[in-house]
Amino acid sequence: MIRALWCHPESGRVEVGDHSLIDAWRAAQGTHLWLDLADNDPEAERRLMIDRFGLHPLAVSDALHPRHPPKLEGFADHAFLLLKGIGPAQARFDFATLQIAIFVGTDFLVTRHSAPSTSIDRLWQELQDDPSRLVQGPDAAALRLARLSIDHYTQRLLTLEPWLEDLEDDLAAHPRDATLAELTRTKTDLRRFRRVLRYHVQIFEDLLDDDERPPQITAARRHEINDVYEHQERAASLATLYYEVATDLIDGTISLASHRLNNIMKVLTIVTAIFVLLSFLAGVYGMNFEQMPELHTRYGYFILLGVMATLATTLLVVFRRKRWI
Repeated sequence: MIRALWCHPESGRVEVGDHSLIDAWRAAQGTHLWLDLADNDPEAERRLMIDRFGLHPLAVSDALHPRHPPKLEGFADHAFLLLKGIGPAQARFDFATLQIAIFVGTDFLVTRHSAPSTSIDRLWQELQDDPSRLVQGPDAAALRLARLSIDHYTQRLLTLEPWLEDLEDDLAAHPRDATLAELTRTKTDLRRFRRVLRYHVQIFEDLLDDDERPPQITAARRHEINDVYEHQERAASLATLYYEVATDLIDGTISLASHRLNNIMKVLTIVTAIFVLLSFLAGVYGMNFEQMPELHTRYGYFILLGVMATLATTLLVVFRRKRWI
C-alpha cells in the first residue's frame, strides 16, 4: 500500500492520493506531503525513498530491517526516527510489535511500517478531518503519531492490572500449572515491553536536548516532545511495575507450593517416625526363634498391642506439644 496526503498550508486544503502526488508536491512550493508505505516490495520502497526523497541509504536500510531497535538519527535534510508500534489487541496479553520508520523533512513526512498500524490509520483520518498538524509542519504530525503509538502501549498495559489482581486470588486459592505458565509468558512479554520503552524514553530525552535534536524537529515542538516523553516514561514505569508484580506472583506461587510440599513431607515424616518403632516391635516378635518367652505369654499379643498404641499416642502428644502437627 502506498498512499499520500498533500496539504496546502495557505488554504488548508488536503488532497489524498498515491505516489503520483510527489511530482505535484515538488512543483508547489510551501506545501507539505505525507507519504505512507506499508506491505510493498522492499526494493521498490527503497528506490522510492532514496530516489524521490533523497533519504540516506543507511537510514532506509534500517527502516526496511525487520528487527532493528528503536533509534533517532539526524541527517542534513531530514531526521530519522525508528519506533516500535504495538500490534492489534489479542485475547490474551501479548507483545506483538511492528516497526514504524518516520522520516521528517522540512516539508515532507515519510512513514514506513512493517504491518497495518492502528496509530497511523488514526492519524491519517485525523489529518483528513483536521489538517492543522500537517499545516504546522511534518514534525508536528510525526510527534502526534508518536503520541498515538504510546497511548496504545499504555492502554494495553492497563488491561493487565485487573487480570493480575484476579490471578493473585486464583493462585492463592487454586494454584495450577497452566496459570503459572501463563503468568511466566506475560512476564516475558513485559520484559520486552520494558526494553522497547527504554529505547523510546532515551529517544525523546535526546529530542528534549537542543544539542541532540535534529533541526527538522524544531524547538517550537518542545512541549509536544515533552508530552510524548512523559507518556513514554509513564508506560515504562507501568511495564516495570507489572513486571515486578508478575515476578512476585511467580515467586509467591512457588513459595506456596514449597510450603505445601513441606507440610506434606512433615506429615509423612511424623507418620514414618511413629511406624519405625511399631515396625521394630512387630519385627522383633515376628522372628521365628523357639526361645522367645513372650510368645508363650497368655496375654502377650494384647500387651504388645497396648505397648504399640501407647508409643504411638505418646509420640503424637510430643509432636503436638512441639507444634510439629
